[in-house]
Amino acid sequence: MSELQGSEGTTQRLPVIEKAPADEPAYGPAPSGHDGDQGRFWSARRLPAAIVALLVLSVAGLLLYDIAAVRAHRPAMAWRRELARQLAERHLDDTWVLVGAGVAAALGLWMLVLALTPGLRGILPMRRTHVDVRAGLHREAAAFVLRDRAMEVAGVQSVRVRMRRTRADVYALSHFRELGDVRADLNATLDDAISGLGLTHPPALSVHVRRPGRKG
Repeated sequence: MSELQGSEGTTQRLPVIEKAPADEPAYGPAPSGHDGDQGRFWSARRLPAAIVALLVLSVAGLLLYDIAAVRAHRPAMAWRRELARQLAERHLDDTWVLVGAGVAAALGLWMLVLALTPGLRGILPMRRTHVDVRAGLHREAAAFVLRDRAMEVAGVQSVRVRMRRTRADVYALSHFRELGDVRADLNATLDDAISGLGLTHPPALSVHVRRPGRKG
């Protein structure tokens, strides 16, 4: 992940660029010559995958060892005998059975959500101009660009930008000029700035302008 040290001491993230696999034609430019519609970047989710793999490996290894021990005419482990007894004696409407089933269902639903959703919500996909190149812009970097452009508008004292996946909320303080004029200039300037970001799905713009509060 590339980073850039800003003039104010803040660390800004650079756009994410990666070479697309050769077997991914769906992200390429459309036949008509327009830019193709690029979906979100998919997260590798290494930590959840490693946890699931470790759990499956541990449980499978423990069961395999216990089964091999029983085949060798040794007694089964105490926990497996206790588990078999509990499963045989407890009814389906037992509280602990229902709790265990709920936990298993929740874990299964969580794994399905991870498998079916792309993740990486902090990276906004950009329009593709080359078949073998995919680009994405971090939300922090997009918000930094919009804030800089907003500060160029006359009458703006300070700006705070909250960049979401589908909307950009801009909160500005104006110390002179009419608020309506400042809002109109901000809308025009930021609309142009959002178009210049080159995002596949440009976020909707929401501008809020007010006077700074009195001191003391």
